Amino acid sequence: MQLEIIEQSWPIAGVFRISRGSRTETKVIQVKLTDGTAVGRGECVPYARYDETLASVAQQIEDIRPALEAGLSREQLSKMLPAGAARNAVDCALWDLECKRSGQSIWQLLDVPPKALTTAYTLSLDEPENMKQKALEHKLRPLFKLKLAGAGDLERVQAVRNGAPNARIIIDANEGWTKEIYQQLVPELVKLGVEMIEQPLPQAEDHILAELEHPIALCADESCHDRKDLANLKGRYEMINIKIDKTGGLTEALALKQAAVEAGFGIMVGCMVGTSLAMAPAFALAQDAKIVDLDGPLLLAKDQGEGFTYTAQSQMQPMTAELWG
Repeated sequence: MQLEIIEQSWPIAGVFRISRGSRTETKVIQVKLTDGTAVGRGECVPYARYDETLASVAQQIEDIRPALEAGLSREQLSKMLPAGAARNAVDCALWDLECKRSGQSIWQLLDVPPKALTTAYTLSLDEPENMKQKALEHKLRPLFKLKLAGAGDLERVQAVRNGAPNARIIIDANEGWTKEIYQQLVPELVKLGVEMIEQPLPQAEDHILAELEHPIALCADESCHDRKDLANLKGRYEMINIKIDKTGGLTEALALKQAAVEAGFGIMVGCMVGTSLAMAPAFALAQDAKIVDLDGPLLLAKDQGEGFTYTAQSQMQPMTAELWG
C-alpha cells in the first residue's frame, strides 16, 4: 500500500463570511491510498476553530504512514487518530479503496438505495440588502441557510424573507449570539418562518439553552463531534449537524447518526467548504437526513473533475464512481 498526502487550495466564488471571520479560499488535504491497482481518495478541511492547520493535519496522517502502508483497517484507524479532519481524509480514502477493490459501490456496501437530494444554499454574513440580492439571484432554490452574527440579524432575515418569500429558511449563528440576543430574536424569527437555528450560543454556554424556550428547533454543530457528545445535548438541542470532518470520517458518522436517531435527535448532514470529493461520503450519509447542507462546491469558483452537478433548484444527483465510492 502507498500513501500520498496532497495539499490543495481552492478559490471561493467571492467571499465566504461567518461570525468568526471571512476567507476567499479553502485549503484542503487530499489523501490517496493505492495498492498498485485500486486507488482510494478522501478529502478533509482543517479547521482553525478546532485548532487544526494544514501542517498539523498532514503531520497526523504522516505519523500513521507505516500502519497505513501495512494495511491499517478503519477500525484500527479509529484507535490511532482522534475524531477530526486527519482521520476523516484517511477513513474516507479507505472506504473508497474498499469500493474500488471489491467492485461494489458505496450503496451496496451500506445497503442504501441512492436518491437525489436537495441541499440548503448558504448565504454568507453580509449587509441585509446584499443578502436579499443574493436570495433574489438564487430565487429558485427552495432552502436558504443564513450565516448570522448577532447585531443586525433580524434585518438580515427580514431582507432575505422579502427577497425569497416562498423559500424555507434556516439560520446559523456559529456561536455568535448571547442569551439576550436569543430571547430578543427568536419570537420575531418565528413570525418570519425560520425553521431551525444552528449553534446560537458558544459551546461552553450550551447549558443556558436548557433554560430557554425552543419554539424553533435548535441544532448542535460546534457542540457535537462524535457519539460521546450526545449525552450533553439532551434538553439543549433538538437536532445535530453531522459533519464528517468533525466525526473523523464516515465510519464514526454512521455510528453517530444511528445513536442520535435512537436518542430522539433530528439529523442534519453538513459540510465544511470543500470540493465534491469531500461532499461524496456525506452524500451517502445524508440519504434520509431531515436537512441536507452539502453546498460546498456551489460556493467555490471551481471544483474537482467528476464533481456533483447542482440544479438551479439545489438538487444533487448521486456521485459517480469516478469521484468516490
